[in-house]
Amino acid sequence: MSTPGASTGTLSGVPETLLWTLYNRAYEAGRRYPVLDDPMALRLMEALDYPFEERFGRPNAFYSQLQGLRSRCFDLAVQAYLAERPRATVVALGDGLETGFWRVDNGLLNWLSVDLPEVAELRRELLPASDRSRVLARSATDPAWLDEIEDPRGRGVVVTAQGLLMYLRPAEVRGILAACAERLPGGVLVLDSMARRPAGYTLTGRWRVGGMTIPPMRWAMDPGERPKLRGAHPGITEVRALRLPRGRGAMGELIRLQSLLPGVRALTPAITRLGFGDFGDTGPAPR
Repeated sequence: MSTPGASTGTLSGVPETLLWTLYNRAYEAGRRYPVLDDPMALRLMEALDYPFEERFGRPNAFYSQLQGLRSRCFDLAVQAYLAERPRATVVALGDGLETGFWRVDNGLLNWLSVDLPEVAELRRELLPASDRSRVLARSATDPAWLDEIEDPRGRGVVVTAQGLLMYLRPAEVRGILAACAERLPGGVLVLDSMARRPAGYTLTGRWRVGGMTIPPMRWAMDPGERPKLRGAHPGITEVRALRLPRGRGAMGELIRLQSLLPGVRALTPAITRLGFGDFGDTGPAPR
C-alpha cells in the first residue's frame, strides 16, 4: 500500500464519485458498531491527500450507513455464490476504490477489478498487491474484459456492478447484461440501479453533494421494472431483488423502512441479482 500523501490527480465526473463513496464507507467503518467491517477503507483515507470534507461536506449519518449497507449487501451476494463455488472469479466492474476483495476473500477466489485507466492506476498505487487480485484498465462497456476470466464454466463467475450502470447509456447497460448472459452460463451479476425520478433530477445538473455535482444518470429503472431485465438476453434465467441487511439503531431502522415503502423506496439504489443459464433453461420466474 502506498505511503500517506498519495494524490488523486484530477478525478472528475463519474470517477470522482469513487472518492465520495469511499468517504461515506470509511466514516461508517470508523463508527463504534459499524454495519460494514472495512479497515482497508480507513487505511485508504489515511493514505490519500484529498480534501474530503472541503469537497463533500461533513459526513452524513444517513448516507454513510446506507453506503455501508449497500456494500454489505453486495458482499453477502458474493459470499453466497462463493459458498457454492469457492474458487470462482469475482469481476468488479467500475471497482473504483472499493475494498470488497479484502472483505470477502476466502483464500481461494480470484478477483478482477475493471476500471478506467486513471482509476486503475490509482487503485494499483493505493491498494496492496495480491497474486489473486488483478486490475484491468478498461471500460466496462468494452466486452474484452470477458476474455480475462479464467475457466468461467469450471470455476464460476460472479460479476458486480456497484454504483456504475446508472451512469451508462441504456444501450451500454443492455450490452453488458447480454454479454454476461452469453459468455457466463452458471454465473451471476449483482447490480444496483436508481429509479427514474431521482435519476432524472441528475440530468438537470442541480443535485450537488458539497462542491461535487452528481454526474448525469442516463440509465434508470423503477424497482417494479426488474422483470424487464430478462429482455436483454434469453440467457438471463433469474431476476431477484436483494434487500439491504438490517442497519444500526434508529437510522438503520429508517433506512430499512425507506427501502420497503413504495412511496419512498425509489429514492435510493435498488440491488438486483441476475442469474445466467443455458439458452434452453427458462429458470425460475422473476421475483
